[in-house]
Amino acid sequence: MTSVPDAPSAEVVEYTDPLCPWAWGSEPVFRAFRAALPDEVRVRRVFCILFDEDDDPAPDPEAETAWYAEYVAEIGRHTGAPRAVRLSRVAASSWPASLVAKAAEPQGAPVADRVLRRLRETAFVLGEPADTFELALSAVWGVPGLDPARLAADARSDAVREQVCADRAEARRPVSEARSVPGGSPHPGAAKETVDGGYRYALPTVLVRGLGGRRLVPGLRPYEAYADALHEVFPTPAREPERLAPEEALRRYGSMTEPEWRLLTDGPWPSAGAVRVETGNGPLWLHPEEAATHPAVRPRVPGRPSTGV
Repeated sequence: MTSVPDAPSAEVVEYTDPLCPWAWGSEPVFRAFRAALPDEVRVRRVFCILFDEDDDPAPDPEAETAWYAEYVAEIGRHTGAPRAVRLSRVAASSWPASLVAKAAEPQGAPVADRVLRRLRETAFVLGEPADTFELALSAVWGVPGLDPARLAADARSDAVREQVCADRAEARRPVSEARSVPGGSPHPGAAKETVDGGYRYALPTVLVRGLGGRRLVPGLRPYEAYADALHEVFPTPAREPERLAPEEALRRYGSMTEPEWRLLTDGPWPSAGAVRVETGNGPLWLHPEEAATHPAVRPRVPGRPSTGV
């Protein structure tokens, strides 16, 4: 006998990578959309591995870094997202950051969100992408509610690696409509061809599934594109973007960019006590508690292992 669910359900799948500049630029809209989702909607992140372990090394790392820094700067001109004043290198691998981000998920959504955010900020605020376990674990040290010893053990476990391997494989099985997407965006988000002749989702891409089927929202899109996609497949629409008092928003999110506070707050900015971090494209604002352990401002803590444990 087939059981009938008590209530309709839907799933929002976010295909992303901690070190993807377009995903970083989409954070304001994604934060608004996640906060506006009905309680029945499940959110799942799939880490797609933008920088893979078997990628060929650049013949001229300095030239590649200079090119990539300008590429990130060009994306920032579209998104308004901060970028590092100086990028030290192109990330060698997305695996360490993705494994750490995945390992944080069992510790709860608030912790996982903060961990992923810190990992993004290593590349786009600090200019030191978290492309080793040591860098990734150190970057997230001090995240409120995080058990760092558990995180370090889980991130190196076979179980978490299998989950990220499954994420990588899922990202390389895009739905058919990902091959042809609407324009109207500086990053339309059509699926990318891979070296083996296959395809993977462009990053970021969101896939919404519900009783009414599925809807794809690829690339850089406004809030309305995500809200409309959910409404087309699910009877309960997303709420209007939630605008919080500046102090409340900064306490909830820990760190905020200018595009984020403009979208997500209502009132004079910055809030009292906010810590300003300069970047190459506008400031990043930290809540005082976040600033106390954030790698952009924290001093080296005597006795704290560099692994963050």
